[in-house]
Amino acid sequence: MQKEVATKVVRFAPSPTGHLHIGSVRTALFNYLFVKSQDGKFILRIEDTDISRSSKSMSEEIINGLQWLEIKWDLGPFYQSDRFERYKETSFKLLDQGKAYRCFCTPQEIEERRKNLGKKNKAEQIFKYDRQCLHLTQDEIKEKLKQNIPFVIRFRIPEGITYFKDRIHKEMKTNNSELEDFVILKSDNSPTYHLSVVKDDSDMEITDVIRGDDHISNTFKQLLLFEALGLKPPKYAHLPLILGPDKKKLGKRHGETSVLEFKKNGYLPEAIITYLSQLSWIPADSKKIFSMEELANQFSLTKLSKNSPLFDYDKLRFLNGQAIQQRNSKELYNLMTEDGVFNSNSRFFAIEREKKIALIELIKPRMKTLTDFKKKFAIYLNGKLNYDNSDFQKLKKICIKKNLKKYLKLFLVELKTVESFESAAVEECLRDCAKRNSLKVADLIHPARFALTSETVSPSIFDVFAFFGKEESLKRITFFIDYLGKLDA
Repeated sequence: MQKEVATKVVRFAPSPTGHLHIGSVRTALFNYLFVKSQDGKFILRIEDTDISRSSKSMSEEIINGLQWLEIKWDLGPFYQSDRFERYKETSFKLLDQGKAYRCFCTPQEIEERRKNLGKKNKAEQIFKYDRQCLHLTQDEIKEKLKQNIPFVIRFRIPEGITYFKDRIHKEMKTNNSELEDFVILKSDNSPTYHLSVVKDDSDMEITDVIRGDDHISNTFKQLLLFEALGLKPPKYAHLPLILGPDKKKLGKRHGETSVLEFKKNGYLPEAIITYLSQLSWIPADSKKIFSMEELANQFSLTKLSKNSPLFDYDKLRFLNGQAIQQRNSKELYNLMTEDGVFNSNSRFFAIEREKKIALIELIKPRMKTLTDFKKKFAIYLNGKLNYDNSDFQKLKKICIKKNLKKYLKLFLVELKTVESFESAAVEECLRDCAKRNSLKVADLIHPARFALTSETVSPSIFDVFAFFGKEESLKRITFFIDYLGKLDA
């Protein structure tokens, strides 16, 4: 008889105490790819046990961010705040079994003992709870309860060694004597992280936990809780943390870190997903934009590196540029309309739709983010040109000792005779003008480009002429000639 293979179940369990960090998104992605490659189940669990710091708006942002990236969960979202009574029952079960105990010490008393210990022994930098309340007699406990003295419940660390086989870091172990009797239930009857995680992972039948390697120390404590409760623990894989360019933990000082901040700044979800997949793992082609299905078909935990990857914003921008090129120009137009770039309050609203889509098609090969488009729209659609810029200094260096105004005037005369203002016709006119006046083609292309765009880099200058049309093109060149005339005055 063929043995039935158990369904893989994973969970992504963010805390709604802040924005959804891009590092957490990578964790969600690898969980998602892992189960999708094995036809498993993905659970979204919101760990909102920290009542004072958790917020509904952050929970909504987490959900919106995952939806934007199309990381889809099969079950949930489940909220730990709905399960407080269950955690309390579990805590008192451990208390009744002698595997946990009441601790009446206040945080201030514990801090004072820590300071006193440091004075006696300068080498003692890490204070571990001294188990003062473990030795209380039953009569002493009853008296404190009678006086309504607040208490927490601490898990009693057993003697021995705890180890587990991590699927990325291999065998991990620690001597239990190095672990503190940690709190599992606070004085307000809310659970701590360790208790709620263990109880939920068991109740939700999580088979595999994939999370950051900053949780390795937590895993030892949670394994002891699983054992104390007689529950089977999941298998663990701890992902190396993402570092910034300075090789320190990726943070706000490095740039965007919140997933919706990336969205706001013009990144596409497929670029984010493709780039994150390359942090600790390289798919078949590091320069290609992948679909979720393609990534899932290639993914395996055995392929992940245990070394911390560096977050490369330039590489992400490159991939985002690739994603933009692969998008239909009408899709990009719709995205920017949704973001308000072309809505009724926009300065670009009155311009006909097809003209805007044509511009997107023209400039998208050079765009790295959707916000890059906005800068170009002001130049190409509004005609708000500022010739007094750093690019003008570049132009003068490119065309050193060239009479820009004279050459443009020669070209302007001949350009007025072009009837069909298509790119090929404009190119023929420019080349003929250069030849008749013994000029290099570049002597006309460079100043003409700057006249049209106030920049030294653009799409094909002849395509730009065709986009603007005859009237607008002549107008801009004339305007630049006038600008040069004022500089000579």
